[in-house]
Amino acid sequence: QEQLVESGGGSVQAGGSLILSCAPSGFTSNRYYVAWFRQIAGKQREGVGVIYRDHGSRYYVGSMKDRVTISQDNTKNILFLQMNNLTVDDTGVYFCAATRAVGRWPPGTGLIPAEFKSWGRGTQVTVSA
Repeated sequence: QEQLVESGGGSVQAGGSLILSCAPSGFTSNRYYVAWFRQIAGKQREGVGVIYRDHGSRYYVGSMKDRVTISQDNTKNILFLQMNNLTVDDTGVYFCAATRAVGRWPPGTGLIPAEFKSWGRGTQVTVSA
């Protein structure tokens, strides 16, 4: 089974930084994409960024693109989302998700949640003033 588990969420003060982790398992190769999404209360799920695991190509979308960095440690088989200069508007549940194919690369204006086959359960990020 192809699975993903997020971790690293918690509470942080506005202006601070946080690193989230995503641990995939059950994938037979690194020829797949891993994306970060977030669910903000009262808003539709939105993409944050995506990485193609095989060669590490990354692309960022949405309002966080200037404040986030996606990275991976292939030795440990884990991915990270570095978030900087957080605001209270960043409060929400953050997910990682995987797919073997996307309709467009680079994603352009955004990422499509329906394209991603496997999802983690999410990790809560709360930013306080």
